[in-house]
Amino acid sequence: MKQEINPKNTNRAVAFELWMKSPMPMVTLTKTFDVTRLYQVSRSRGLKFNMLLCWCIGMAASGIEEFYMLPQHGKLYKYDRMAINVIVDNVLGGLSFCDVAVTDDLEQFNDNYLHLTKTISQTCRDILDDDAVVVGTSALTSTDLDCIVNQYTDQFCNPMVMWGRYRKKWLKVTLPISFQFHHAQMDGGHAAHFLEELQKVIKSI
Repeated sequence: MKQEINPKNTNRAVAFELWMKSPMPMVTLTKTFDVTRLYQVSRSRGLKFNMLLCWCIGMAASGIEEFYMLPQHGKLYKYDRMAINVIVDNVLGGLSFCDVAVTDDLEQFNDNYLHLTKTISQTCRDILDDDAVVVGTSALTSTDLDCIVNQYTDQFCNPMVMWGRYRKKWLKVTLPISFQFHHAQMDGGHAAHFLEELQKVIKSI
């Protein structure tokens, strides 16, 4: 469920006042992750690497209060559930989008991920969840990337997690991941905490 809240009654009051009207309020942090465990689970269980990473993102983000508050069009909204947005190539050669509900059940998340991505790829119709706060993702796995900085538009203020192709060297697999967020939603400390939590989830999957 989505409901408008008064920023003055939240811990984002000062940040909302400072950053809501800024022409460029987005911040991007980049961290290189050890994704060896994720790679191993993907190979051993036949699961998509990107699906596993999306699940880990949901697990790390869902435990941080600021992710559930989203600034939009000069207002602040609070949500009671979360989804991960996934982009896929469709049969017409374009891009389609779907929101996969965050759940701590990996098998359920995988089933939903596979069903939704296959459906939108074939129908070319987006499947979006307007009642969930959405964490966007973008996987550009055709090349190695050190950092991604997304465009900013006041039509899209959601946090965004982006990555390229993982890198294998000896017994370790690494992946630089960029995390972009609206400064009215969270501060750098919250974002850094999310990145630390994401690494912990990846290593413990």
